[in-house]
Amino acid sequence: MKTIEVDPTVLEKPEDEDYDSSGYDTSTASLTSSINQYVFEDGRRYHAYFGQDKYLMPNDDKEQDRLDLHHEILRLAWSDKLHEAPLDTPQHILDIGTGTGIWAIDIAEKFPMAEVVGTDLSPIQPSWVPPNCSFQVDDAMLEWTFRDDHFDFIHARNILSGVSNWDHMVGEMMRCTAPGGYVELCELDIAFYSDDGSMKPDNPAKIYIDHLRSALVKMGRPPVDLEFMKTLLTKAGFEDVVALQVKEPVGPWPRDSRMKTLGAMVLLNMESAFESYGMAAFTRVLGMEVEKARGICDEAKKATRNKNYHMYGHYFRVYGKKPTVVKA
Repeated sequence: MKTIEVDPTVLEKPEDEDYDSSGYDTSTASLTSSINQYVFEDGRRYHAYFGQDKYLMPNDDKEQDRLDLHHEILRLAWSDKLHEAPLDTPQHILDIGTGTGIWAIDIAEKFPMAEVVGTDLSPIQPSWVPPNCSFQVDDAMLEWTFRDDHFDFIHARNILSGVSNWDHMVGEMMRCTAPGGYVELCELDIAFYSDDGSMKPDNPAKIYIDHLRSALVKMGRPPVDLEFMKTLLTKAGFEDVVALQVKEPVGPWPRDSRMKTLGAMVLLNMESAFESYGMAAFTRVLGMEVEKARGICDEAKKATRNKNYHMYGHYFRVYGKKPTVVKA
């Protein structure tokens, strides 16, 4: 076997023992810098470590603020429930696509007896977290390193634009969930609706959604619906599958005070959501010029501020139980 040659610069100044004297930075920050590699496009920062095509939404501070706001939107929309699966005293919880880690932190505080692990493509989570909560950089589309039958609850939220193989991911969820444990998928419906006909076919928000859906289909990551998610868990072998949905109004147009507050929060979220979901998808996938893509995003945002457009979206939650005795 060939001998490994020593770099001559390392041999210089033998009286100095640290690598700094040879011009090498071996600090933890430097050695882990590879997972902090990013791509900057059109004023936004995107993930790069696992590949630029893995996830087309930004991960910068602006996006992290939006994600945290959406977490609060979901808490209000779902009556402050962090999950629908009937959990008792879970010991091990996994959060796939944890983002800023806000859900993982909240669930760790709710279940202090549980070890909570959050995984994401980007290391954007805070360092100050509950002692029973930790984060790992990982790609859910690869083979999972977690052991079989380990987690009492596996949660995944807002990851559809990064999922290229749902069957693989749900199969790994089935393998890693303990018998009698639960898996819960939570996703946004990539569509707008209007019950009173105030959203016409030429509404800029609908035009935006049509382009976004086209981009996702072209990427091989088509939008999901409630039936798809339910079938996904059932086909993987989960039982007692329950599918639920809520409405998220866009703007404070509802009469109901709770829905009005929810709509106001969604409207605030839309200030950056159109750009977050659309810019990379439109330019990288659909091949649009930056100016055209930004124009579509801006017009859609403007449309949501119009009080005469009474639009809403759906949000899905689907959960299922791993059988206590798994069929061969």
